[in-house]
Amino acid sequence: MSTSTSLPAAPVRRSSALRDLAPGVAGMALVGSSVTVSRSLAGAPLFTAQAVRYAAAALILVALARAAGVRLTRPRGREWLWLTGIAGTGLVLFNVAVVRGVAHAEPAVIAVAVASVPVLLGVVGPLLEGRRPSRRVLLAAPVVVAGAVLVEGTGRTDAAGVGWAALALACEAGFTLLAVPVLGRHGAWGVSVHAVWMGAVMLAGLALFTEPPSALGALGAAQWAAVGYLAVLVTAVAFLLWYRTVAAVGSGRAGLLTGVAPLAAAGAGALTGGGLPGPAVWAGLAVVIAGLAAGLRGGADTR
Repeated sequence: MSTSTSLPAAPVRRSSALRDLAPGVAGMALVGSSVTVSRSLAGAPLFTAQAVRYAAAALILVALARAAGVRLTRPRGREWLWLTGIAGTGLVLFNVAVVRGVAHAEPAVIAVAVASVPVLLGVVGPLLEGRRPSRRVLLAAPVVVAGAVLVEGTGRTDAAGVGWAALALACEAGFTLLAVPVLGRHGAWGVSVHAVWMGAVMLAGLALFTEPPSALGALGAAQWAAVGYLAVLVTAVAFLLWYRTVAAVGSGRAGLLTGVAPLAAAGAGALTGGGLPGPAVWAGLAVVIAGLAAGLRGGADTR
């Protein structure tokens, strides 16, 4: 009798785990697709375009929250600091680091640095959540990073490029780690809404002081389309999906899913006329999948 009652529980746990991970996979796939779309904004005013993107995403998120009957809670006390940190690092400073970094390093250098985030999340994330870092995740994270490096390739850089790449890595990790203390009370909806509107305000301020008033009118049709795609799918939708997975499985395990982004970027590039990936990309794809399979199997980390 004991054996018969325990057998059906395993598929249920497995199904639940897949259901929790699926939003994060989808969110990282959308983030990866943004690489191709963002090329349209190469000549656009950086802060103006990003301010419009996040302002539109904030309005969309608020409208969706009301339609879904989700109650948004006003931040209080130290929560303002955590949410401001998410907006300042993961949204504003990250964009600055990427733009300034590619002036000193090839894009692959920045991409490889950002792809190293699973290692950082695997160590720091569980500690913030009151858990022990998972040995399985710590062993799988370098495998995922190695696969991402194969996909992205490497490139030339100077000392300043290394510094900007390190800053981009720290900001990418901060986007997830700084959300850990506030996800419990605000949930994926609240964290997404507050971080996005705060980021929009910061970027609007930077645009006001660093770019001419005519910058908004300088955006062309293709650039407006890119801003719309980034606002709806890569910001509003992807943020919700990502924070939902972080809240469900923890930042350590969720961090492994960032390896999906470079794979999605390579796939999007191929679909938009970039040609079929080379052998190194296919090898990287296999390595990332192996790392994900090894790190995501089993249950959550132990408190």
